[in-house]
Amino acid sequence: MTTMDPSVGTDRARALFDEELAGVTSAAALQDLRNRWMARSGSWVAAFMELVASAPPDQKRALGRGANTLKKHVEAALAEREAALAATRRPAGAVDITLPGRAPRLGCRHPLSLIREEIGAIFSRLGYQVLEGPEIEDDYHNFEALNMPADHPARDMQDTLYLETPLTPAAGDPPTRGLAPRAPQPLTLLRTHTSAMQIRQMERHDPPVRLVAIGPVYRRDSLDLTHTPMFHQVEGLVVGRGVTLADLKGTLLSMATALFGPGQDVRFRPSFFPYTEPSAEVDIRCIRCNGGGCPMCKRTGWLEILGSGMVHPAVFEYVGYDPDEVTGFAFGMGIERVALLKWGVEDIRLFYENDLRFLEQFGR
Repeated sequence: MTTMDPSVGTDRARALFDEELAGVTSAAALQDLRNRWMARSGSWVAAFMELVASAPPDQKRALGRGANTLKKHVEAALAEREAALAATRRPAGAVDITLPGRAPRLGCRHPLSLIREEIGAIFSRLGYQVLEGPEIEDDYHNFEALNMPADHPARDMQDTLYLETPLTPAAGDPPTRGLAPRAPQPLTLLRTHTSAMQIRQMERHDPPVRLVAIGPVYRRDSLDLTHTPMFHQVEGLVVGRGVTLADLKGTLLSMATALFGPGQDVRFRPSFFPYTEPSAEVDIRCIRCNGGGCPMCKRTGWLEILGSGMVHPAVFEYVGYDPDEVTGFAFGMGIERVALLKWGVEDIRLFYENDLRFLEQFGR
């Protein structure tokens, strides 16, 4: 930037202007140049005009002609450079294709979907059929055929959500055997477990049967650290000749090893379920302290994971199987429970709050 000095003359001023104009590459720089050369006061052109006004009469004509020539030259040059800059200016909303692309933000699988697919894959490798089934059920398949008649106290354990208006089921093939009513029963409730699919499968197929039923179930629970009114459950069933409790233990040990790593132990504790006899709660050795005792396992060294048992003979009678000819085992566990243990999550509500900071930790 040159220092303003009108005494250098208009020819020299014109050369100085051309030098400065050659370095202008932006609209802001062009405006700055215009202010210094064309402003009404304090500019080069204004200084020359003041010089003309104060010049002796015999010099006014020559000085005025030079000042006007300089002014016209500056105006024309500024207009030309402004047009050139406008021609190269990016239009509003245009995309600069020379910029590097923005990497799209990819989603990730939900942790419950990951566990569900992992469990399904484990049992598929063991030769199990993976089923889902309806989420709205009738009383017979959800309770009665599982050895829970209307007055059975075990129904109180289920905290069932009933429909205000029963639904008429779609027409389908009637069961081939068993004690199920011949006419389709009205759908009155949201299933409390996926065990109803075990009944439906046995009604339509002869033994042997080997299946896992996976899907959402519903119970009238309050939402807290460990409970939610909707959660996901996987229930397994094996029926055939000579099926024993040892087969159940071996199956669950294989599942625990696949889910939580090699060297895993399982422990059976006596329990009660109306559709199995004998029944057992199953624990795994604590995956955090390896049985040494920690807050996660409440200093016991064990973590409860599922319920299981040998299928009750009364259930076989409901589906038309001969309990003297076949035996079987069944088990059920919550997928959320497995996820809590596998990843050390302390609050089940995190799986349903859609917080990306939490969900992205499980991205695959």
